[in-house]
Amino acid sequence: MFSIFERTVAFRYLRSPKQEGFVSVIAGFSFLGIALGVATLIIVMAVMNGFRAELYKKLVGMRGHVMVMCGPAQEDWQNALDLTKNTKGVSIAYPVLEKQAVITFHGQARGIGVLGMREEDLINRPALNNENLKGSFKDFENQKIAIGSRLANTLGIQQGQMLTLMLPDGTKTPFGSMPKQGSFEVTAIFEIGMHEFDKNMIFLPLATAQQFFNCKTSINHIDILLNDLKESKQVIEALYKELPSSFQIVDWKHSDSQIFQAVQVEKNVMFIILTLIIVIAAFNVISSLIMLVKDKTRDIAILRTMGASKSNILKIFFLTGSSIGIAGTSLGILLGTGFSLNIEKIRRGLEKILGTELFNAEIYFLSQLPAKIIWQEVMLVAIMALVLTFLATFYPAYRASRLDPVEALRL
Repeated sequence: MFSIFERTVAFRYLRSPKQEGFVSVIAGFSFLGIALGVATLIIVMAVMNGFRAELYKKLVGMRGHVMVMCGPAQEDWQNALDLTKNTKGVSIAYPVLEKQAVITFHGQARGIGVLGMREEDLINRPALNNENLKGSFKDFENQKIAIGSRLANTLGIQQGQMLTLMLPDGTKTPFGSMPKQGSFEVTAIFEIGMHEFDKNMIFLPLATAQQFFNCKTSINHIDILLNDLKESKQVIEALYKELPSSFQIVDWKHSDSQIFQAVQVEKNVMFIILTLIIVIAAFNVISSLIMLVKDKTRDIAILRTMGASKSNILKIFFLTGSSIGIAGTSLGILLGTGFSLNIEKIRRGLEKILGTELFNAEIYFLSQLPAKIIWQEVMLVAIMALVLTFLATFYPAYRASRLDPVEALRL
């Protein structure tokens, strides 16, 4: 596409003799602007993708892909559970009782979410029964309790210690309503990696929770994990046919839709804002090339009188500007992907150097800074940067090709 002559002259113009130093400085800033713009865009999109993936993993890991909501008076949930388990596409289904209580330990008290679950269901949940689990869910019955790692650290609770659960309106007496209390042994300390669950959630055996909250045999919902998330619509339709109309079915998209929509909107906005960095760098390319054309007016005239065509001149300056864009985009991809793949290590290193916390789990929900590179998006960023650079390069190159060599030599 480009001849040896065109490539030689174009790359010669990229070098910076003293008299062209200012032009070269602008070209250098254009190169750095494109590289940093591409790198920043890749990093931000990778972090947003990772944030969304981790949120999905943690939320679904705790709540399931689909929930069958049960009313407080529905004590026939066992039949609904059996029907759910036998539905095509369902991998796991288990009952959950979800309530609120107050936890007290050594004079400290805080409100807490309580989930009542069976021992076998806790053991079969990878999000809970992972390598960070201290203790075990085996023999999880009677007065046993499992708490999150951040709650344990906040209250100073160790495995094997006893803590108290309290219901403000627990027991009715002739003298009024008295708080109901119960002592439980901490047999497991779990760590999901999501701040809200690790600090504000505890688990009780289902039968114990039903007794403590005076719920008889009722539950709040049946959580369902699917074999294939893509089949959620078909599974929900099948459940509506199988289950009585008194049961309401909700999938994860609706239960946590606001969180995922917020993440997607933020990702789109950041993409638009950071694209402006590349646009600004492209304008710098235009400026540097226009100045280069003006500086090389006599050279262009000489090349034209020696036989170079308008097409040759256009290609020379187009290649000069395009080289800045290609080199900047390539460096940006290397920086962006390298940073994204090691972002957690970089974060920890910066925190040690600066002596401050850069990623607060209480604000961002997660305990680690996630990043997930989607290579199709990296290609999209690269193509967009190259297209913007090529468009910015074309106008100065076209102006150079239209110069009249006779008029240029007179200047």
